Amino acid sequence: MSAPSRPTRKEQQARTRAALLRSAAKVMAAKGLPGASIAEIVEDAGFTKGAFYANFASKDELLLAVLDETFGRAIRDIEGAVEGNAGVEAQAREAGDAWLTQLAQDPAGGRLFLELMVHATRDETFRTAYVERQHVLRARVTEIYEARAAELGLTAPFPLARAAQMTSAMAHGVALARLVEPDAVGDDLFGTMLVTFFAGLQAGAAEG
Repeated sequence: MSAPSRPTRKEQQARTRAALLRSAAKVMAAKGLPGASIAEIVEDAGFTKGAFYANFASKDELLLAVLDETFGRAIRDIEGAVEGNAGVEAQAREAGDAWLTQLAQDPAGGRLFLELMVHATRDETFRTAYVERQHVLRARVTEIYEARAAELGLTAPFPLARAAQMTSAMAHGVALARLVEPDAVGDDLFGTMLVTFFAGLQAGAAEG
């Protein structure tokens, strides 16, 4: 049996970068973005500062990479929740329950998301980058809503981009409430909110 091949330099760099991103997310969630130092991040990942600067020019560049990773995962989670032919109510329930299940399983991820939001209110350059990615996320959600409305032959009472903005704001609010008072935010709360929201949206929609 031949020995397993050694990873290429490119593969090893990708693994190092991924490990640094995981450690950055962990440290930033625990200490906040301003309090998370490069030294602490590389120590957690088991690397040196040399490995850090081989992958990121600065902490600001690392923050943008963490931001991209966070929003990319959010888009994948949303797309996964709406796959299949389930009805609107079932999909809304599944999406909402999945969000709170994720927060319960990975509270650090929820803290990180809120840390990124707070940092965006303090740093104008980062705010611009955050908003750009938020727009991409909401645009994808809008596409999903529009496709579903077309399948059902419904015309929403207002642009579905606004509905995407509303559900995004709900998700952020629930995430904050869950972190601050986890015992008061049941696993079914966000799913119930989305079911109620989409029931109202369907009731106000006109058949095409």
